[in-house]
Amino acid sequence: MDVAGALALLERQGATLAVAESLTGGLIGATVTAVPGASRVFRGGVISYATELKRDLLGVPGELLEREGAVHPEVAAAMARGVARVCGARYGMAVTGVAGPEPQDGRPVGTVFVAVSGPGGQVWGRELRLEGSRERIRVETVHEAVDLLSSVLQANIGEHSG
Repeated sequence: MDVAGALALLERQGATLAVAESLTGGLIGATVTAVPGASRVFRGGVISYATELKRDLLGVPGELLEREGAVHPEVAAAMARGVARVCGARYGMAVTGVAGPEPQDGRPVGTVFVAVSGPGGQVWGRELRLEGSRERIRVETVHEAVDLLSSVLQANIGEHSG
């Protein structure tokens, strides 16, 4: 499903979205806001490129970051929950990973973790192993994040509407 379809599902559910981005550096927010009418459901986002912003702004536990580094599924989950809280959104979507050119935190280039948090603190995640240029990894991360969000929203149709 494309971004417009995901936004339509959010609107149908009366829900809102916020995004926390690391490796994509705002590309998700730009993609979402390129859709006319996005402001009906998109609250905003945080580009937490620096690890300390993940901790200080989004509430990712410092001990988790010290133990695992910034590229970890639990970090993505905490970022998703944190951005939903900070922005007052029902759903939070977060990405963290390595776009290259060098490995980071012991993770090879192309390692990406995507998370979506929803009502009741539930989190859905996806681990990606992407290949190609830095730009290709970033663009593919956006597509995968939107796909995960769409899957979550489709599964939640009817549960949180009305």
